[in-house]
Amino acid sequence: MRDWAQGSRLPRTRLLFALDGAPWNEERVLERYELLYEAGLAPEAARDRGEIQGSALSSLRAALGEPMISDHRRILATALSRLRGKLKYRPVIFEVMPETFTLSALQRAVEAVAGIRLHKQNFRRALERADLVQGLGRLDQDTGGRPAELFRFRREVLGARPVSGLSLPLLRDESTGG
Repeated sequence: MRDWAQGSRLPRTRLLFALDGAPWNEERVLERYELLYEAGLAPEAARDRGEIQGSALSSLRAALGEPMISDHRRILATALSRLRGKLKYRPVIFEVMPETFTLSALQRAVEAVAGIRLHKQNFRRALERADLVQGLGRLDQDTGGRPAELFRFRREVLGARPVSGLSLPLLRDESTGG
């Protein structure tokens, strides 16, 4: 492990980055960012401390990305943490989906927001059980492969019954078997 993860940071590093058997928690985006900032590994940290200028700053940008102005990366990390948590108890993903979509497109959107890969068949079974989507009987010909059925979000269920978020059936890690 790097020097920055030693000492008092080691337990936090293990927990936040799922090291040494600790479980991964996708909602801890802000805590991970704050640890990286504290360790000087976030692009904004070097800028805010005035430690790096000129060509060294350019090298850091190439490695870690452009620093965001003010505390915008912290704001973004907070929003992403909250959105990832909300996915589990409200069907918020449908707010960013088009009116019609394929289940593959929906799964890719959920994976992008959640920051985790999902098991395809279990994700589809969870959607079916929740009764949140309805097949339209039409096919999307632009899938790049076999045409896929188009679906829509059943917005009417929001007023008819309590609706939870989406189940996030994780894809098993083949390297550990679990």
